[in-house]
Amino acid sequence: MLARDIMTTPVVTVTADMSIRDLAKILTEKGISGAPVVDDSGRVVGIVSEADVIAKNGFTVADVMQSQVISASEDTPVEVICSLMTNNKINRVPVLSGDRLVGIVTRADIVRAIAKGYIEAGIQADKTIQSA
Repeated sequence: MLARDIMTTPVVTVTADMSIRDLAKILTEKGISGAPVVDDSGRVVGIVSEADVIAKNGFTVADVMQSQVISASEDTPVEVICSLMTNNKINRVPVLSGDRLVGIVTRADIVRAIAKGYIEAGIQADKTIQSA
């Protein structure tokens, strides 16, 4: 199973100049816990989560976002994404085609795939870690 098979599209994105209040409204209204931050051309420049909003001080998304983004391609195996999430303690991985955002894989996407029987529980991260 690959990222393209379970990723969420379209992706809810935010901009770096957006206020924290507007970010909080989007997260609440969309029922999500974080989002990629994109520039005017749609290139991913960061990622922001609810944890960033409550743990950091700032007025804009740029003030609180993580600028180091761990991403995957559409062809990345779900097992690798699970390892990325576990090893880096992150909850979402933007999926890129070149530098273009095409989807996002969240923990919820992986749990949903397990519930539907698309992937087996308990083996995703272990297989990748053992083979590394």
